[in-house]
Amino acid sequence: MPENADDLIADVQRLVRCESPSHDLEAVGRSADAVAELGTRLLGAAPERVVIDGCTHLRWRFGAEARVLVLGHHDTVWPVGSLQAHPAEVVDGKLRGPGSFDMKAGLVMALHAVAALPDRDGVTVLVTGDEEPGSPTSRALIEQEARGCEAALILEAAGPGGALKTARKGVSRYEVHVHGRAAHAGLEPENGVNATIELSHQVQAVAALSDPLRGTTVTPTTANGGTTSNTVPARASFSVDVRAASVAEQHRTHDAITALRPRLTGASVRVEGGINRPPLEPEASAALFARAERVAARIGLPPLQAMSVGGASDGNFTAGVGTPTLDGLGAVGGGAHAEDEHVLVAELPGRTRLLTALIADLLVSPESAAAPARTEPERV
Repeated sequence: MPENADDLIADVQRLVRCESPSHDLEAVGRSADAVAELGTRLLGAAPERVVIDGCTHLRWRFGAEARVLVLGHHDTVWPVGSLQAHPAEVVDGKLRGPGSFDMKAGLVMALHAVAALPDRDGVTVLVTGDEEPGSPTSRALIEQEARGCEAALILEAAGPGGALKTARKGVSRYEVHVHGRAAHAGLEPENGVNATIELSHQVQAVAALSDPLRGTTVTPTTANGGTTSNTVPARASFSVDVRAASVAEQHRTHDAITALRPRLTGASVRVEGGINRPPLEPEASAALFARAERVAARIGLPPLQAMSVGGASDGNFTAGVGTPTLDGLGAVGGGAHAEDEHVLVAELPGRTRLLTALIADLLVSPESAAAPARTEPERV
């Protein structure tokens, strides 16, 4: 483990300078090469490359039995060329650059932390390449690696002030398609079935499913419909974003949205989509967070903070298969996906030491990572 942040900074900058937007598979492949090179140097072993539908994921397995999963991703939301306006540099104690906070610094921390372990037997490091668009090719791989592990440690960026993320809302996404019947808007509008009017009924029905007291938001987002300004629209559609703090709420909203029925005679409604990520509920993290608190105190770090967030991560998947999960163990900073994206350099060494000590503690005595058994949500 480096005694100062210099080695960590250099490695983060190396990864940030290898741009990796999720939808550019060639760029993601180059980034995988850079992560593999760094990991091989630090861990003394090359990763297994898992390529699914052209997207490259990396896996290091140590020992015959996986006990602790260390999970991160190397793709970003930033297009190739973003470095020109947002170079990888350190200014006033902040390491900047596209993807630095979310989450290339977390990857570097993970690799340095595992490299510092006195014994890696039982550790799996998984680095995926498509987290930002919802992990379409890596979800099954993540769930496969998480099942049977005693803990999953997620290197997503920390919350404000370095808070660990002990709960995340589940995410569901839908497209609601409305079909009516076209007619001339001036000559015979009564012969049409107005898809836009039907859409307005469905938007109101969907929005009414929100339940703020239970932490459930159901948000109609993009919408479109019609063809010309003088035609009764025959088709319209809108998107829906659902965030739910519990499995029960996620299934309540799913059942209601998929049961939508038309209000206008002659109209029809079709719903596509479903549950994308199950929630990371607090009980999946409680024991691990308590353990991390004890580890932090033992190695002389400040008290840890916990928080719940609405955004999802791959930690939702690991918790969804019943694996105790602690998220937000990555870099401290801010500005994820924004021009102000940055990492606080002074926090890098301490957070990396925390991760090393937590993994080592879990490998010695795993039992207190256990979470109450839960039923895996149905995949839709």
